[in-house]
Order: sequence, then C-alpha cells, then structure tokens
Amino acid sequence: MKNIYIGNLDYSVTEEQLRALFVAHGAVESTTVVRDRDTGQPRGFAFLEMTNNEEADKAIQALNGTLVGGRTLTVNEARPKAVRDRGSDFQTRGHRMNRF
Repeated sequence: MKNIYIGNLDYSVTEEQLRALFVAHGAVESTTVVRDRDTGQPRGFAFLEMTNNEEADKAIQALNGTLVGGRTLTVNEARPKAVRDRGSDFQTRGHRMNRF
C-alpha cells in the first residue's frame, strides 16, 4: 500500500473526484481531503492510498503536473508524518505555560 500526497488542489475538489481521477490507474483504498479543523474548509491538499505500489507509482507519474480545476497538481509519495513534541513547540515560540 502506498500513501500519495496531492497538493495545489482547487478548494472545490471532492474526495469522490480525486478517487475517480486515480482509479483509472489502479485500486484506491482511501481518499482524504484535508480540512481546517476550525472552519472545516479544505486546505488545498489531500492524501490518497492505493493498494498496489506499482499502480501508485504509475498514477504519480501520470498525474503529477496535470491541470485539475484550473490548478496544476503536485502529486508524489507522501512522507511519513513527523512526530511533534508539544512542550518544545511552546518553548520555541516564546510561550510559557502557566503552572498552578
């Protein structure tokens, strides 16, 4: 299984539209358009999982740089999610946590 990043999406693109675009290249396991947690509005990128690595590689090659909804897609293999340490994040931004 390969996780694919799709960037520079038009905000109106739906998960169903992405699935239809990729299913032409192979089996799609899941599709997620990333949304802002506060507003629920799309953030302009998505992740898609394809079950077959070879089909996923072919889809990446075929769809990277294509025009969808007036925007040129960026399509590549997704990088693993970085682990964030919330404590150090507050310190690096100059915030202090109150201790009661």
